[in-house]
This record gives sequence, C-alpha cells and structure tokens, in this order.
Amino acid sequence: MSFLKTKTHNLKPNFGFTLIELLVVIAIIGILSGIVLTSLSSARAKANDAKIQAQVSSVRSAAEIYYATANNYGPVGAVDDCTVAMWTDTVSGLANLKNSANYPGSPTITCATDRAAAAVASKWAFSVGPLSTGVNNFACSDSTGISKVSTQAGADVGIAAAACK
Repeated sequence: MSFLKTKTHNLKPNFGFTLIELLVVIAIIGILSGIVLTSLSSARAKANDAKIQAQVSSVRSAAEIYYATANNYGPVGAVDDCTVAMWTDTVSGLANLKNSANYPGSPTITCATDRAAAAVASKWAFSVGPLSTGVNNFACSDSTGISKVSTQAGADVGIAAAACK
C-alpha cells in the first residue's frame, strides 16, 4: 500500500529574482535611458536655438532705444561691423546683445547698417548663426521689423540693403 501514500513536497517559498529576470530589467532600463538621453539632446539644441532667436528679436527693441536717443543708427563712414557706432551702445543694451559670449556655442554674429547710403545710417540688420537645427539657418532681425530664421549666411545680410534676406 505504499503506492497510495502521497509524497510531500518541500513547499518552501522562493524569495528573490533569478539572474535572467535581473538581466532583462537592466536591459530594459538601459534601452529606456538611451531613448531619454537622445530626446534630451535634441531638446537642448532646440532650446539653444530659441534662446538665440529671442536675443536676436531683442536687438530690434534695443536698436529703437538707440535710435530714440541718437536719431540714427550710426554715422556715415563707420566701419560696418559689430565694434562701432550703435553696436557698442551700453544704454540701449546693444553692446550686450551682440556679445558672442551671451549665445550658446560659437555663433557668427554679423551687424550691418546702410551707412554708405545717406549722411547717417537709417537701416540696420543683425544676424546670428548657424543655428544648431541646421547649418544653413541663421536668426536675423532688421530695422523693417522682420525677425526670422533665414537660410542666408550672416555675411549676406548686406551693407547697402541692411535687411534680412
């Protein structure tokens, strides 16, 4: 009658996880962290571009403050770069806005006026780039009120035109 005896099994509960379960969880965490880091880097690039565009838009307000006090955008015959005339004015804030240290990365900054067209400059344009979202994208603002992303390089802002292209 021994065959009718029931066998008793050790019903001791298992505590913990197996090595396979732990490796699967670590792999899933690794994959998710890779996805998150990729998303963060593109978000950081877009945030830097937004900062550049906001600062370039601020140039318009600062230039109008300069114009309100000087009645022009710079004297005739001045060298057309970011180191003279209105671009160095600290009262309006233009000196700070054209400082490349205030922009992320190492952008090229171009300042232009129509200094050769009249006795005093009546137009200006300001460009920063390239943006991180595209090597041919430049943030540009000018005296006509335009503030946009242009595919023209900063050097193409144009001295005579002093406008964003």
